[in-house]
Amino acid sequence: MNKDINIDKLRANCFRQSKVAGEFMFQMRVPGGLTQAKHLSLVQHIAETYGNGTFHFGARQSFHMPGIKFENIDKVNLLVKNYIHEIEIEQCNVDIDVNDCGYPTLGARNIAGCIGADHCVKANAKVSKLASKIENIIFPSNYHIKTNIAGCPNDCIKAHMADFGILGVTIPNYNYDRCVGCGACARACQGHVTSALKEVNGKIIRNEELCIGCGECIVACPTRAFTRSPEPFYRVLIGGRTSKRSPRLGQIFLDYITEEVLLDVIGNWKDFSADTLNGIPKYLHGGHLMDMAGYPKFKELMLKNITLNEEARVATRLNWQEKEYKAHINVKKVSK
Repeated sequence: MNKDINIDKLRANCFRQSKVAGEFMFQMRVPGGLTQAKHLSLVQHIAETYGNGTFHFGARQSFHMPGIKFENIDKVNLLVKNYIHEIEIEQCNVDIDVNDCGYPTLGARNIAGCIGADHCVKANAKVSKLASKIENIIFPSNYHIKTNIAGCPNDCIKAHMADFGILGVTIPNYNYDRCVGCGACARACQGHVTSALKEVNGKIIRNEELCIGCGECIVACPTRAFTRSPEPFYRVLIGGRTSKRSPRLGQIFLDYITEEVLLDVIGNWKDFSADTLNGIPKYLHGGHLMDMAGYPKFKELMLKNITLNEEARVATRLNWQEKEYKAHINVKKVSK
């Protein structure tokens, strides 16, 4: 066994070190968490032929195959060549040289997403389709970023805990002529959203300041008096993270932006990262770069050359609320 294994190089190749010497876990990207079932046969083949026979659905929705010996890594890279081409080139149109060496970087983490409007009645956006477009922008890159996409503000994918959390939102269209005054929409909003709807003399009034664009009124309405806007809008949360020391929820950076604006903003991420790190990539995730730069600088660089749609809103300032764990916690030790 070669004891001089370059762990950092292998990590960049999407092989993560194991507790067992000379063994690694391979990570396959699945942008948006949705892919063809046929690819499971490849996962099975790698896991049973070169791994320990198991695979893990990674926390970021990528396929993880543990137990791969160092001497078999080149063989695994050859096996995934066609998969990388189909996902990254054909599906996401990524500018990448697909060769026998596997993934070029761990870099931007796999984009996690809920099932979205391809299935969920509550979703305002097609998550998988959007994930493919964002994959085209952020991958490959040596600047780290975690992106989660939820089809609605219910946030099943925990977008609030990512560097960039994206929520599909809508501006409800109200057709009074179709309204029968049943109040189902208002009850739904009052029951588990923000009480943005009220019935006044048989007409539903929507408080635009309270409305969060979730679309619950649309789902609840039996006569389709409420319908979604023709195109989805998006809410962008930034700086969320898990952490051993200071986990925090992301804060709203942009609200009610169009897909075109969203993709243009994401397109500025690499330049922002390069500016913050003086052009030298480090293993630091997006939330830490935002802290280093400060919100005013972050906002300036991320919105550079961006033309916002008229519905868009931008946060003037952000106040992070972190849960900080102290080195010594005052907890009474239970004696046996």
